[in-house]
Amino acid sequence: MKRPLPPLLIVDDERNMRASLRTIMEGEGFEVEAAESAEQALQLLNQEEFFLVITDARLGGMSGYDLLKEIKSRRQNLPVLVITAYATPKLAVEAIKAGAEDYLAKPFAPEELVHAVQRCAREYQQRQEIAALRAKAGENYGLEQIIGESPKMRSLRQLIQTVAPTNATVLILGESGTGKELIAGALHTLSHRRERPYVRINCAAIPDTLLESELFGHEKGAFTGALRQKIGRVEEADGGTIFLDEIGDMSRPLQAKLLRFLEDGTFTRVGGNQELRVDVRLIAATNRDIVQAIRNDQFREDLFHRLNVVQFQPPPLRERGNDVLLLAEHFLALYSTSMNKHITGISPAAQRKLLAHHWPGNVRELRNVIERAVILETSNTIQPENLPDFIVENRLHKGPTIPGPGRLSLDEMVDRYQRELILAALRENNNNLARTSEYLNISRNQLRYRMVSLGISMKDLSEDEPGAATRRSSS
Repeated sequence: MKRPLPPLLIVDDERNMRASLRTIMEGEGFEVEAAESAEQALQLLNQEEFFLVITDARLGGMSGYDLLKEIKSRRQNLPVLVITAYATPKLAVEAIKAGAEDYLAKPFAPEELVHAVQRCAREYQQRQEIAALRAKAGENYGLEQIIGESPKMRSLRQLIQTVAPTNATVLILGESGTGKELIAGALHTLSHRRERPYVRINCAAIPDTLLESELFGHEKGAFTGALRQKIGRVEEADGGTIFLDEIGDMSRPLQAKLLRFLEDGTFTRVGGNQELRVDVRLIAATNRDIVQAIRNDQFREDLFHRLNVVQFQPPPLRERGNDVLLLAEHFLALYSTSMNKHITGISPAAQRKLLAHHWPGNVRELRNVIERAVILETSNTIQPENLPDFIVENRLHKGPTIPGPGRLSLDEMVDRYQRELILAALRENNNNLARTSEYLNISRNQLRYRMVSLGISMKDLSEDEPGAATRRSSS
């Protein structure tokens, strides 16, 4: 069922103009909310969803252009239409560059405005339909999407197969990019709820003032701008599964309401008194240190225990050994096909470079690295020079760590650890070879020999790093 169109928001400090625009838009069947200032508009945007904002360029207080910039910093996909009586080509260009959907000069024909609004309405509904189709496409989240042969990944897949057929609440803990969403999707796909809705919400992406309404819905008149009753996502998921990603960012008052919902499946819409009940399986995930969040009084301990019926902890990529190469081959096949390139493998030198990296961004980072390599590669094998230098990425972790063994030999593990030590020392000494060799208590020739044997070339080190000039002179 297609979700109803939210209202549009008109922002103008002239009462007659607000009334005129409201009459035109309501005559076309649109619900309208109006604000007399940019400041009031921002308050409304924190309270309700809109599919479009129409603002005058000149307002008392914050200008329409400043409002446009503020909206784009908060809600990138919300279109903004700017109207003005002081139109110039320069202002039009600046507005479009700042993210305006359209720019209309007064006086304008009503049908010109209506056409622009109808276009935005169609685009909003198309985005909603696409999101709904993606949410229901549980077949994209099969076990075959969870790639890896390390012991931890085999155990993870086995646990998914065991837990999926049950109605158990699940908590997924792990670093960003480790595949928490894949686990949640696989749990739904392998459950008896697979034919029912699979609804996903990123709790960190929705303002806290809107999240309760998004989850549980609201009644007409519940707050300013609540012009109609809204069905919440838990009602949409009735009979199916709801996945709350980044639940660690949810406010404590809303955590209390979620706890009550978990107890018996009952809830009330915002502004309502009627108790409603749904049959929903809940899966939650966070990349935060949940124990530390509880200690800091940022997350309720009772909610943690209620969510933590079954816990999944996907391992970071650095602990998965040769899974790095399995995943790299998978992404290579994927992007080679989509880009119509005939790249058949990864060279040994490139493999060593991939295995030596710490992967602070986990599988998501690896996917981006392989996509970049496929774009740049001109031969039929990925070469190390088409992989990133990892200078910035390596600075995201404080120091070298011992990798999980996976299927690496002891010599390979030692080489990886040694490579990380040398890279860390180079960063510490601004990539100056003389100072780095002194820091490691070896000669510069020994340092050069180890760098060559471990696949660290001088071009792996960014010329933009401090000390680059010194490095070139000392080479």
